[in-house]
Amino acid sequence: MPYTLVRIGDGSVTAISVFLADDHPLILEGVHSLLAAAPGIAVVGEAANGRTALSRIEALRPQVAVLDLSMPGLNGMEVIQAAARTCPSCRCIMLSVHEERPYVRRVMDAGARGYLLKRSTRVELVRAIHAVARGETFIDSAVAGYFVGGAGPSGLALPDADGLSEREADVLRFTAMGYGNKAIAAAMGISGKTVESHKARGMEKLGFTDRVALVRYAVGQGWLGPGAS
Repeated sequence: MPYTLVRIGDGSVTAISVFLADDHPLILEGVHSLLAAAPGIAVVGEAANGRTALSRIEALRPQVAVLDLSMPGLNGMEVIQAAARTCPSCRCIMLSVHEERPYVRRVMDAGARGYLLKRSTRVELVRAIHAVARGETFIDSAVAGYFVGGAGPSGLALPDADGLSEREADVLRFTAMGYGNKAIAAAMGISGKTVESHKARGMEKLGFTDRVALVRYAVGQGWLGPGAS
């Protein structure tokens, strides 16, 4: 279960606990404000440098940490690597201005579960948090193409597999875009169980075991290009 009871004010609500770290106060404040308005998410702590971020992650044990790549003390990749040893239950998302292939690959190889650009929208950030909290991997569609045609974090190459039914392809396309089962069910007018069934069969047909491989495939199919919805 990706959610935990986080006490807010005088009551308890079911929410994903999120920790934020960025050395730019305006960005930190902005991201906090964006997430404060998102239901199902509770920001439980902040830090302005890498060493403090690691210390607070270890103390607070959030489910998701959204980290800046370039921070004093320890950079974002060093925080991710250290947190993997001391707080393995925390899943990290890198929020970065860098779109270059070396940055993205190094971050994912370091153990990040998500890579999101700072020019992304609040909706995309919320989707990324929910995705990694579910145990999935979320890569910004603008850089997901770096994993096409070669081994990505999952170690799988993009296959030439086909044979998906129309419903299976639709469900996988929505999944690759970061939508959860409930949102997919609502968009397609089917039940959550049917979504899970289509997703499981589609992933099995393609030989995929995680979302990273699915995103690479989706980019190769043009699902995440201009006009995708």
